[in-house]
Amino acid sequence: MAVGGEEEALLKQLETRFKEQMQRHPDVDWKEVERRLREQPDALAVLKRMEQTGGEPDLVTNPDDPTVLTFFDCAKESPKERRSGCYDQRARETRKKNPPATSALEQAAEIGISVLTEAQYRLLQTIEPVDLKTSSWVATPSRIRDQGGALYCDRRYDTVFVYHNGADSYYASRGFRGCLTL
Repeated sequence: MAVGGEEEALLKQLETRFKEQMQRHPDVDWKEVERRLREQPDALAVLKRMEQTGGEPDLVTNPDDPTVLTFFDCAKESPKERRSGCYDQRARETRKKNPPATSALEQAAEIGISVLTEAQYRLLQTIEPVDLKTSSWVATPSRIRDQGGALYCDRRYDTVFVYHNGADSYYASRGFRGCLTL
């Protein structure tokens, strides 16, 4: 499928990142990734939004199923344009004072991605250290969310930590990382 100039530029950028960061997707051929992306223009549009919001998306293969193409936000720190939001719309709307403009789950839906699960976050951290100065909301089980909480992770002291906070909390250094699976 033919793609336009912006999409071609994005594909070139993705190819460059792909080739520079082979540890994220060993034994994967760029030509196959490119072919599958060209067949899915909606996926390219999502990757473009991931890029525009500071995510630096790249393919991250799961050792359990290397045939699945999953793009994670691989920026060193939580994506800049996705910080300062609470966890979800319910938390944002029920916040009594100074509600943020958006939330992680709302923004992820707008972009077309899923917020990383704790397992996906930990997988990314086995490949390379991220969130050394920031933190990222992760998908929160309903049993925690129903009680008003939400989970976030970061890496400090060469260790990945998972924490809890009120879902309505937000900080300038907390954002979220997402993924797109093809």
